[in-house]
Amino acid sequence: MKDFIRVMRALSDPNRVKIVKMLQHKRMCVCEIQAALKIAQPTVSKHLKALEDAGIVEFDKDGLWVNYHLTDGSNSPYTASLLGNLTHWLEDEPEVAEIIRKLPSIRREDICGK
Repeated sequence: MKDFIRVMRALSDPNRVKIVKMLQHKRMCVCEIQAALKIAQPTVSKHLKALEDAGIVEFDKDGLWVNYHLTDGSNSPYTASLLGNLTHWLEDEPEVAEIIRKLPSIRREDICGK
């Protein structure tokens, strides 16, 4: 039951759900997520840690960049099921649709200047 609660708790915050929806479209670094959600960097990091602990996101390093992406859900049937369903859910939600619409223009090179 612990795994189920961890996944449900991770998805109980609107910003974490938005992060999942964004990561369905592309890998992102913290600065890109911060720019999209207009929240502080430490807050983004806390959200990503909760999603990582629940097995929803993982990251890889590419030089100086840390790229976050969704897991394949293979470690948890709860994660796999919810990620599969979230693919179809909330696309028409105005806040989510607006963020998704802006994603192509949110580029780490523009934000961080690196």
